[in-house]
Amino acid sequence: MRSHTNTTAAGDNATRDAVDQKVPLPRCAALSLQHVLVMYAGTVAVPLIVGGALGLSKADIAFLINADLLAAGIATLIQALGIWGFGIRMPVMMGVTFAAVGPMIAIGLDPSLDIRSIYGATMAAGLFGIVVAPMMGRMLGVFPPLVTGTVITLIGVSLMGVAINWAAGGQPSSTRMVDGVAHAIANPDYGDPAKLAIAALVLVVVLLITRFGRGLWANIAILLGIVAGVLVSLALGLMSFDGIEDASWIALTTPFHFGMPRFDAAAIVSMCIVMLITLVESTGMFLALGEITGKRMTPELLTRGLRADGLGTLIGGIFNTFPYTSFSQNVGLVTVTGVRSRYVAAMGGGLLILLALFPKVAHIVASVPPFVLGGAGIVMFGMVAATGVRILGSIDYAKNKHALYVIAISIGLGLVPTLSPTFFQHLPAWTHPITHSGIVLGTLSAVILNLFYHGVLSKECSFALAAGAAHSAEA
Repeated sequence: MRSHTNTTAAGDNATRDAVDQKVPLPRCAALSLQHVLVMYAGTVAVPLIVGGALGLSKADIAFLINADLLAAGIATLIQALGIWGFGIRMPVMMGVTFAAVGPMIAIGLDPSLDIRSIYGATMAAGLFGIVVAPMMGRMLGVFPPLVTGTVITLIGVSLMGVAINWAAGGQPSSTRMVDGVAHAIANPDYGDPAKLAIAALVLVVVLLITRFGRGLWANIAILLGIVAGVLVSLALGLMSFDGIEDASWIALTTPFHFGMPRFDAAAIVSMCIVMLITLVESTGMFLALGEITGKRMTPELLTRGLRADGLGTLIGGIFNTFPYTSFSQNVGLVTVTGVRSRYVAAMGGGLLILLALFPKVAHIVASVPPFVLGGAGIVMFGMVAATGVRILGSIDYAKNKHALYVIAISIGLGLVPTLSPTFFQHLPAWTHPITHSGIVLGTLSAVILNLFYHGVLSKECSFALAAGAAHSAEA
């Protein structure tokens, strides 16, 4: 008995040593750079999507990119190093969740609201996340893999429209006011063969690298595909760096750049739903990471990690950016490299903060043509949808005979705002942040239908399924 106890204690100490190991600086720097490269394309995608959808200038989009990198770096440092009751103290890299894209665009495009309402709702959702973090063990029963898989699939499918328009060179039409009446004007350059060819080139480069590349090269295939598209666009004169001379070499991101936040009830509700999705996602990732690193995941440790998600989101709202979550591709990278030290992730957070100091770099990223991003977007957003499908594939449909109804109806309702944007136009304006976001609609549908058919799962079953779903997402 004593021998078994000693063996267990030794195993726990070895795990603790691996997670708390201070890697030699040169190796730590190389590993942390690898983490940043793996997440970079996904990190800057959300500011590009939201900024483009809201019609922001290139300078403002560049500011969003810098703000995003700064907040992601701060959130990563909090998760990896821990501060007070926040941070899981494990190798976690934080980035903007794609789950927030649809609701944020719906809020920003609402005539009665604006971008400041996005930040007000984000800050409120962050505070909500901090408050509900200790209760997530009980709430997991409401978000089994059936619900999370459906929602993640819907997120990817909804975003695919963005990638398609990117590949075609922008929006198919624009709105112009003539004598006080809005008229849709077709975009003559939409679907230009040259732009479609470059988007296809980016996609082909990504496919070739993922097929024949190894190690780091395979992990940054999307980033390399974008670089290839940029080089071709520059050679053909299809990319412009106009305005880069006006951007500073070094600058600090200031809070409330777009003005003081506005707090709208419906917008806050929609972002709080996103926060719940984020916390459920993170719970699964943390449980999986605990198994990968061999570190026992206690309720207290899980709560610290989820509180950091909420705090990161609150910081995001203050610094003009968005909700944050742990990036699954970086959790997968821990498995690939075998390096479990949290200090590698912490240095990665420091690199993100360092990158946020250079506006000219962000301006270059904001200058990347939409059709270049389109080829990469088809892969990125398709992978989000595929991850959801993989999670749904882990469900035993023989035991859950009503699961297909939950999936079918929720995805169907979730696609309504994407396929028919005016479907809910006659409903009161205060409902628009909810009814105009397919992700929010689909999530509400999946939760309600799952409760109707299956009820609430037990805490033990919920944790087991969450960890299994996270492993499915990473495989």
